[in-house]
Amino acid sequence: MAVLLGGPSSERDVSLSTGRACAAALREKNFTVVEVDAGPDLVADLRAAGPDVVLNCLHGRWGEDGCVQGVLEWLRIPYSHSGVLASALAMDKQRSKEVFRAVGLPVVDSVICAKVDVMAGHVIAPPYVVKPNNEGSSVGVYLVGAENNGPPQLDDAMPDTVMVEAFAPGRELTTTVMGDRALTVTDILTTGWYDYDAKYKVGGSTHVVPADIPTPIFDLCMDYALRAHKALGCRGVSRTDFRWDESRGADGLILLETNTQPGMTPTSLSPEQAQTVGIPFADLCAWMVEDASCNR
Repeated sequence: MAVLLGGPSSERDVSLSTGRACAAALREKNFTVVEVDAGPDLVADLRAAGPDVVLNCLHGRWGEDGCVQGVLEWLRIPYSHSGVLASALAMDKQRSKEVFRAVGLPVVDSVICAKVDVMAGHVIAPPYVVKPNNEGSSVGVYLVGAENNGPPQLDDAMPDTVMVEAFAPGRELTTTVMGDRALTVTDILTTGWYDYDAKYKVGGSTHVVPADIPTPIFDLCMDYALRAHKALGCRGVSRTDFRWDESRGADGLILLETNTQPGMTPTSLSPEQAQTVGIPFADLCAWMVEDASCNR
């Protein structure tokens, strides 16, 4: 079997960490594993490796947005996680929100705007968040507070078109879905914004799992995550992130987005949740391999 890792996206380093961790765990389970770095010669590399199954450990564009899923479908190599359509939908934050609204899941208002317009003036009333519409791992996220004197000045790495989203205050919660089962809820504690460093640097955040929150909110997270997974047509493992404004009770729980290929790094949330409910990391990796297929 092959573990697909690395790739050309802004999340390459995270993918390398995820892929290496999964490859090591699968070797512990006696799988014969080859690691394939997803580069421009990916098709030739896969044909040379000849795997009977692929564990997709890519993150970000090309690896998580339906592109590599299409390659694997074309080559007829069974693969893990979501298929072409679900991957593309989940990676497009605005379109996934439309799906969530259609099935009655709560999301915050947002607009898609030209980068130049966002830098020229406030396109919605602050506070708001500016982020790429099709990246993950909090890459390129700007929080624009009410006290700011002017609009954000976005760096050159930001795409020409971005999402501007009303800021949802509150606690950061997340729930992993494995197949048709929501695992548990994690409360993510940070000293500031839950950005890239908070996600991936040791000590960047503290995870309370299972979350110490009221049972009705816990149950809603589990329900919403499973409904989001099904609405997008996800397969395998996904993780849905929330914000919860305690002052508003159940009305304060907002679904942010669904990640179709959650990280499997030493600081990642989904392996921690699986471990909490009695699924060791190696067993989680083996399950993802055994769940792999084409036509996802």
